[in-house]
Amino acid sequence: MTDSPLAQVALVTGAAGGIGRAVVGLLRGRGYAVVAEDISPAVIDLGADEHVLPLQADVALTESARQAVALATDRFGRLDLLVNNAGLFLRKPTEQCTDEDFDVLMATNVRGAFIHARESLTALERTGGSIVNLASISGLVGMPGQTVYSMTKGAIVQLTRQLAVEHAHRGIRVNAVAPGAVDTEFVARARDAAADPDPAASRATAISQHPIGRILTPTEVAEAIVFLGSPAASAITGAILSVDGGYVAR
Repeated sequence: MTDSPLAQVALVTGAAGGIGRAVVGLLRGRGYAVVAEDISPAVIDLGADEHVLPLQADVALTESARQAVALATDRFGRLDLLVNNAGLFLRKPTEQCTDEDFDVLMATNVRGAFIHARESLTALERTGGSIVNLASISGLVGMPGQTVYSMTKGAIVQLTRQLAVEHAHRGIRVNAVAPGAVDTEFVARARDAAADPDPAASRATAISQHPIGRILTPTEVAEAIVFLGSPAASAITGAILSVDGGYVAR
């Protein structure tokens, strides 16, 4: 257990990616201890900070969720914040989407968030903690070529509202951040996998769709996540915060 039993403690899934790393960095800067979970071995690098406990695990597995929560409570003494950030992206026309595509995205994006929320509730009730889920503008508006991905993010939007209403009486707040296009390796790899014939043109199109004239940085999204998980947002629950440079408003 940490030397400071009053320290805030967070569990962040998808911690090795661009947004996840930004969230971990911001939380550490604000005094949190963090359990950082990711399926990628790169998550181990985060363990250079003694107050970050890395866990390489598949978020879609119930055992992973239980292990992550146990690490937080056993090693750091409590759990104040769950950030359900882990997710997979897919850009593929509907008729080309396979059963495997559907199953894999649902397992990581939806099942992973659900089981981590479910397994965290008891610990979060003890601290009056909160959950912040990563949704997407794709879960709010139609996006050509993103049928399966958009379905998973629509599910996250409704999961957020449902958990917020169902567990408010326990002192648990639940919110979501819905980013627009974010400049991460995750997005770049997805474009490569989709065999985009003109990545530069696709990027220019994405920029043009955001009224602020650019796509977002991981830190900008992380700031919103950390805010919603903090006491500064104590009256906010069930909210879906679009961090999208004006995309949805447009």
